[in-house]
Amino acid sequence: MGLNEIPSANRTQIGFFGKRNSGKSSLVNAVTGQNLAVVSDVAGTTTDPVVKTMELLPIGPVVVIDTPGIDDIGTLGQMRVEKTYQIMDRTDIAVVVLSANRTPDKSEMELLSMLDKKNIPVVLAVNKCDVSGQEAVTEWEKFEPGRKRVFVSAKEGKNIRELKEEIGKLAGQGKQEKPLAADLVKAGDFVVLVTPIDSAAPKGRLILPQQQVIRDLLEGGAAAVVLRETELEGALQEMGKKPRLVITDSQAFAFVNQVVPSDIPLTSFSILFARYKGTLDDAVNGARMLDALEDGDKVLISEGCTHHRQCDDIGTVKLPAWLKKYTGKKLELTWTSGNEFPDDLRPYRLVIHCGGCMLNERQMQARKDRAAQQETAMTNYGIAIAYMNGILGRSLRPLGIRL
Repeated sequence: MGLNEIPSANRTQIGFFGKRNSGKSSLVNAVTGQNLAVVSDVAGTTTDPVVKTMELLPIGPVVVIDTPGIDDIGTLGQMRVEKTYQIMDRTDIAVVVLSANRTPDKSEMELLSMLDKKNIPVVLAVNKCDVSGQEAVTEWEKFEPGRKRVFVSAKEGKNIRELKEEIGKLAGQGKQEKPLAADLVKAGDFVVLVTPIDSAAPKGRLILPQQQVIRDLLEGGAAAVVLRETELEGALQEMGKKPRLVITDSQAFAFVNQVVPSDIPLTSFSILFARYKGTLDDAVNGARMLDALEDGDKVLISEGCTHHRQCDDIGTVKLPAWLKKYTGKKLELTWTSGNEFPDDLRPYRLVIHCGGCMLNERQMQARKDRAAQQETAMTNYGIAIAYMNGILGRSLRPLGIRL
């Protein structure tokens, strides 16, 4: 996988936060060495988050996000501030940009407090030190003792390398690679991946979860046999030995369960991603809400990516049909996609989320935590589909989980 092919969800996500005219955009440009953000002396030039995937040494592949000012004003300004706060849910490292030629105010203190509550590592970038005297620098050295800080000048390029090194240190803290499926097999094993090719599948390529699982298995020394569900039965008969594991796309779960003998472990891409993103236990518990739904209950179906909806789309067509058949209830369904996700989940009895392959772990954890705090059950596509087909227990056993 080339550098440009690394999914955004697997990149370190660096958010630049601060007040208007603190020099966020200038600093983003200085750190990246590119003119990613529009720079102006006019307060509030950045009206929407600016997102760029790139390689940033010494960190590696990253997503850099320049956000609107936290002190924006007016109705539109408040909407921009809300977008800035939403970015926090996906931020792995926060660079808080402060102006050296003035003292911090309430909005900046609240920003730092919010980042701390979300356990987001922070480095302070005290900008504009080229236009402030030593007295101001001395005062800023006393601010928030114990926090990492770098005195920079985006305009003159001062201490930009030092700032990148501090960001790199935070990026490396506690970071460890987690397997998607390689820990479930041994080197030399072969695994069957069932990947339906329907009108919703991207032309000429596999969807991201399939790509990532294949790469993970290959790195673990296992062989991946990729086929459609229509070829599965014949392939199992001709292989000569049983696969160590079968992993299926969720929409083919019921069919694959019938074809794959009970002594061959079976799970889904969506379930593997729930484990990978740290949401599996909550998603399993949330699936039980499917048995408690009543007429008129609201259900949110949420996808982490945006794509053109097809006539047999899993989120808007297949899943609603399965819900109707399983529950026998008249449910009120709502859909969101991409970065859209309601702040208030209390109106919903259940949230059914996709596997989240396009969202990073922090973002999925934030959504899971929001649902838990508001006492709204949350599960995911694969787990809900397995539950409705009575095969959730079987699909969890390969992960060492027994219901």
